[in-house]
Amino acid sequence: MASVFAKIVAGEIPCYKVYEDDKVLAFLDIHPESKGHTLVIPKVEIDRVYDLEDEDYNALMAAAKKIARHMEDVLGARTVWKVVGTDVPHAHIHLMPIDDTWEYGRTLELPAEEMEEIRAKLAF
Repeated sequence: MASVFAKIVAGEIPCYKVYEDDKVLAFLDIHPESKGHTLVIPKVEIDRVYDLEDEDYNALMAAAKKIARHMEDVLGARTVWKVVGTDVPHAHIHLMPIDDTWEYGRTLELPAEEMEEIRAKLAF
């Protein structure tokens, strides 16, 4: 059965896309820990980051680096990376901008209009 992320890659489920290339897709987390919390995923469906083929792994890391730097420039907040691997069985990296308002473990509920505003700021 395809993961929710595979369905997003296939266009079956909408997302707030901020970046895409031939190997990687990045979109806002719908249950963000901070404003701008972005998920960076390989388009190939693999459960664990360390099981990716080198080409896909390198593409994922390069995209995450590019997006994190862009996030810091646009949002003016430090961006932290998390690779957890427990919530969705599809390799992914969480990029989270943190500032003085960030609280560990907090989840935000943002209206669609605000999510779209953040997506537009971060979009490539």
